[in-house]
Amino acid sequence: MLIKTDFDVEQPVEKVWRYFDDIPGVAACLPGAELTDDLGDDRYQGRVSIRMGPVKLRFSGTAHVTERDEAAKRIVAKASGAEEKGKGQADLVITATLVRSGRGTKVAVTQDLQLSGAAAQYGRGMISDVTSVLMQDFSSNLQDRISRAERGEAVAQQASASPAQGFTVARKAAMLALMRVFRRFFVPYRTIPS
Repeated sequence: MLIKTDFDVEQPVEKVWRYFDDIPGVAACLPGAELTDDLGDDRYQGRVSIRMGPVKLRFSGTAHVTERDEAAKRIVAKASGAEEKGKGQADLVITATLVRSGRGTKVAVTQDLQLSGAAAQYGRGMISDVTSVLMQDFSSNLQDRISRAERGEAVAQQASASPAQGFTVARKAAMLALMRVFRRFFVPYRTIPS
């Protein structure tokens, strides 16, 4: 499943690109993500937890930064993991491309996500909506961490990631789904002024 999102960061592209050199810092921006070990050579071990209503999914696995293109400001990482209760598998290739946008930076993210097991039971729409919510939270956290570092404030790496909270994520994702249905149903039937 291919999921594309983008977001803006109110910092110059060079500063955001430098922040992407700090993979543990970037991972700390994603709700529910936790790097547990630096394996060297841009390889990491970690966990991702997300709670969607009564269901909590927790994947353990590895991630590897496979490409850093300074000129194109593009970074590619591959990750794979197994659901800790043995109910599923996830494989992900994520590409982030940074481009100048006014005085800030637009980050375009493409995720090629393959799920099996319990996580695959959720429909593409729900997974896309949850991903959009997580990317919104990620962009806010990224902006905050870069701004705090710029002010000289210490930015601690998270010691232990709590799962991306189900009620909040599910509520926001449900609102996105309702808006999508609303647009599909009502937009084609708008009256066109004569």
